Amino acid sequence: MIFLTKRYGLLPLLFILCGGILCVYGQDSLPTIVAQKGDGILSLLRKQGMNPYEAYDDFIALNMDNLRDSVHLYEGRSYKIPQLPMDTVSVVDSIQKQSTKIKEIKGKEYSIFGKKYALVLPKSERLKGTVYYLVSGHGGPDPGAMAVYRGKSIAEDEYAYDITLRLARELIAHGATVHIIIRDPDDGIRDDRILEIDRDEVNYPKETIPLNQVARLKQRVEAVNKLYLKNKGKYQRLIVTHVDSRSKGQNIDVFFYHHEKSKNGKKLAESIHTTFQAKYKKFQPNRTYSGTFGDRTSLYMVKKTHPAMAYIEIGNIRNKKDQRRILDPDNRQALAKWISEGILLDYEGE
Repeated sequence: MIFLTKRYGLLPLLFILCGGILCVYGQDSLPTIVAQKGDGILSLLRKQGMNPYEAYDDFIALNMDNLRDSVHLYEGRSYKIPQLPMDTVSVVDSIQKQSTKIKEIKGKEYSIFGKKYALVLPKSERLKGTVYYLVSGHGGPDPGAMAVYRGKSIAEDEYAYDITLRLARELIAHGATVHIIIRDPDDGIRDDRILEIDRDEVNYPKETIPLNQVARLKQRVEAVNKLYLKNKGKYQRLIVTHVDSRSKGQNIDVFFYHHEKSKNGKKLAESIHTTFQAKYKKFQPNRTYSGTFGDRTSLYMVKKTHPAMAYIEIGNIRNKKDQRRILDPDNRQALAKWISEGILLDYEGE
């Protein structure tokens, strides 16, 4: 029997009745592909006509022993390509009579993600009715921490923004309403290592970001709090994303902070932290994860905003090891995906 699937075209399936239960068997062996120079996990999956963000975790799980640092490909090696579940629902009336219903999946376009990633296909309704506010650090006249990579200047705000966009896309795919507070009119999600620096970010909805630090923070706090009041009665959370800037020699893991008096904020930060611990244990078993979560009420955004929130520091942009985590687009996607899974854990644990 042959079914037409959205992702893979024609896929042969064998249906057998096992003790009164219909069993579905796919291909005995998974297809493989050889990684070429310059390939990353995302680009490799795209070449197979797959949605790389849906297949990312499955790919890593299949190829764990064949990856450098659990996330990087080796040029010239063969990698297994996962077979994701079909977008097909099988209805069996009897052994002789079978029919199928094809799920129609309609996406929605969001220009803020850029042309390549504008279309967002729904994955679930697990976050239906929730509202999330996402704030990436710095922006506008303030690039945040600066460093030099292969002779090019790189800035904290560009990488924090890219991770924030990827996170927003994940949350929307699960049914959430997402407000991106710091916005760039022409920089969508970018799959480059070096993200070009600009100064044209604005504060929601279209406010020029001031140079003064306190004025900048006050502006984004007011934007979040106004939206919070408009959505009073709904489930609301805030995620603030920064890239840290410690001394060059200091390699750090991802840290999560919350307001000391916020039980919901603590639960959110702890849920994301727990997810990161589990991911490191699964994908980097030989590496100890040293990131923590805790209260840090001294931070302006933590102290002044109304929604329960988690403040995330991704890594040290000046440290060579941390730069691998931040500059690699596959890693930025993984970070966003793991944060989103922590958010789902937090919400569904209510």
